[in-house]
Amino acid sequence: MKSGAAWLASATQEEIDGFLGGLSENALLALPWIFDFWALPHQMPPEGAWKTWVILGGRGAGKTRAGAEWVRAQVEGATPEAPGRARRVALVGETFDQVREVMILGDSGILACSPPDRRPKWHATRRVLEWENGAVAQAISAHDPESLRGPQFDAAWADELAKWPKAQASWDQLQFALRLGAHPQQVVTTTPRNIELLKAILQNPSTVISRAPTEANRAYLAKSFLAEVEARYGGSSLGRQELEGELVEEIDGALWTRGMIAAAQGKPVPGQMRIVVAVDPPVTATKRSDECGIVVAGADTRGERKDWRAAVLADRSVRGASPDGWARAALAAMEEFGAERLVVEVNQGGDLVADVIRQVDPLAPLREVRAMKGKMLRAEPVAALYEQGRVAHGRGLGALEAQMMQMARVGWQGQGSPDRLDALVWALTDLMIAPSGRIGDPSVRTLGA
Repeated sequence: MKSGAAWLASATQEEIDGFLGGLSENALLALPWIFDFWALPHQMPPEGAWKTWVILGGRGAGKTRAGAEWVRAQVEGATPEAPGRARRVALVGETFDQVREVMILGDSGILACSPPDRRPKWHATRRVLEWENGAVAQAISAHDPESLRGPQFDAAWADELAKWPKAQASWDQLQFALRLGAHPQQVVTTTPRNIELLKAILQNPSTVISRAPTEANRAYLAKSFLAEVEARYGGSSLGRQELEGELVEEIDGALWTRGMIAAAQGKPVPGQMRIVVAVDPPVTATKRSDECGIVVAGADTRGERKDWRAAVLADRSVRGASPDGWARAALAAMEEFGAERLVVEVNQGGDLVADVIRQVDPLAPLREVRAMKGKMLRAEPVAALYEQGRVAHGRGLGALEAQMMQMARVGWQGQGSPDRLDALVWALTDLMIAPSGRIGDPSVRTLGA
């Protein structure tokens, strides 16, 4: 079902004029404050007797507005003086300043969302909002879990819980305080982070979840903002978290942590590099088969070995392609980036792998590699390069980065086969671990040349 805002965006001018013309003066004046009309689907509370509603969203997805409007719906009655469903509300944020500046006084905060006749008063010294019907909301900092001992509430709004400094202690104390009324409820608005508390809340049977990417709220965001962040972070693990509102999890003992990958995303790509395309072919070629990992990487190997720097430039992996299809995809990547050769794993297909490629291009330069050690042992030296800060990541590597974070010291923890990761390991091994070419060779390409 479309929201009123969505209907207005697609309606003709004649339809809009007819709709507005049919409203009374009072209804027309009230329309801007009727959130049910303007809300996006993820901003509307789910039905049912839930205890916790978690809104997971990207930056600017409208989470704060949803939280503020939910509080309004809890405390407001049919008239300004009439009681609502809740009379004691906890407003909990990362810091007291965040509660005041974002949840209460912000552009999408409670005061901005409230119509003039329903607007509560902010008592700064007491750190409370007070409505004309007697309902109050108390501002609380997650830095001070002990401040939740003593007060009691029948509703709560927890903002950016994944950033709370003392998250578990603050959440626990809030649950003990949420004990008034027939069915106390709480809403959590947060951009997801990989913390145990958030994962536990999401798995609780009494929790309902709404999800929304930044894109969902594009009508209320600057076009330049969306264009810039999508170009810079789209497809990366950071983008999946901050723009898509996706919970990017890390596993115990991961060879690559999110912090390591974020550091690689922030490093500049070397300007002069020897470039290769690494290929990890699938065993079969069906829609359900493993992917063919195809990763483009380069390295600046001038000077001493400790000074070498590498960059992962692109992930051109394909799924369900025929041998001819993945061979053409790999050769296309080689031509696109001016790579000197293909590095191809031949464990699965032996000589047939090289034959497939040479059927497409008989002169394609190949280096055939064979795995003599397990995936984790092959990956460890490459992960060490990341720990040393010697690898940069280009854009659009989100699927590859997700596989990287699922390789642990006890082995691969993901589903299927990590073909993208295998291709990455082969590429960086060829470039940095066991190199056979150096800057200065005629085949080495200078980026931008």
